[in-house]
Amino acid sequence: MDTPLLAEHRAANAVLAEYHGCLLPEKFSDAASEYRAARESVALFDTNWHAIFLLSGPDRVRYLNAVVSNDIKSVGEAYGTRALLLNPQGHILAELEVYALAEKLLVRTHASVRERTFATLDKYIIMDDVTLEDLTDQLGSFAVEGPQAATVVAQACGLALEGFSEFANAELPIDGVPSHLIRLSHFGGAGAEIIAPREHLGLLWQSMHARVHAAHGASIGMATLNALRLEAGIPWFPDDFNDTVIPHEAALEATHLSFTKGCYTGQEIVERVRSRGQVNRRRVSLKFSSADPPAPLTRLRATDAAAAEVGIITSSAFSPKAAAAIGMGYVRREHNAPGTVLAFDGGTATVTS
Repeated sequence: MDTPLLAEHRAANAVLAEYHGCLLPEKFSDAASEYRAARESVALFDTNWHAIFLLSGPDRVRYLNAVVSNDIKSVGEAYGTRALLLNPQGHILAELEVYALAEKLLVRTHASVRERTFATLDKYIIMDDVTLEDLTDQLGSFAVEGPQAATVVAQACGLALEGFSEFANAELPIDGVPSHLIRLSHFGGAGAEIIAPREHLGLLWQSMHARVHAAHGASIGMATLNALRLEAGIPWFPDDFNDTVIPHEAALEATHLSFTKGCYTGQEIVERVRSRGQVNRRRVSLKFSSADPPAPLTRLRATDAAAAEVGIITSSAFSPKAAAAIGMGYVRREHNAPGTVLAFDGGTATVTS
């Protein structure tokens, strides 16, 4: 799937690359300049790796609450939450962002699982008065984040970002275009994401780029965004969790699950694992012994005499903050305590959290 901002990125001489089936900018300039803009001013970046669905009808909240892992009934209008779509065995089919709009629910997931997610959600609409629509080809998105993001957002639409909590959203015009603005952080800072009709997204990007540039910020690509989110300890679907793992292995209990909402698909497995109190492997953050990031799927070994395979790397990037490569991976519980040093072909990895 090509980003609807492809023409704007080519005009800026961005380097493009495929990320799980989505053609997105890998970089606009050098890594140091992009990183500095994000940390010291404001970063503008393309987020068109999303698929976007809309649920309407009087049963929409009750229906979705019975399907996904988090409590949708408690999400008030103009707010949102994250949730997981699980199979009956508790494996993660998709990560969802769910936003309550006026008489509708806006749902976002990763474009790489667009068809499967839509089909799964549609399958569970049986006796419910719910309409499910796929708006992916009609809408697009981009985000701003960093110390000056609130100033840029206020210039664009007059909204005070500081008064919004995470996942709070508003429907409002930006440069005359009806849009959704969501308070959302992609790497731990103050940020907002804008969703708008695809035919107007290029003009919105250009006007936002002018504001970002005036604030001494910059457009950043996926390579820099990957480093920033790893520094913040934020996992990405499908890199760091997918249908090979269950929520407790992916360490998503505090952000994507409700243990009080009642039944949903996969809930029996989730509750069984919670009552057991542990899993055999767990997603952790890692710091590597060199500046060169090891490739995803690189195997991790214990450093004792047995040198048994105990884990796998899922993502990595060079971190200016750590002055070394960092990443995420899954490590067996006997070896995943913070400070544990593991080996891989090419160096060592220290579990940091």
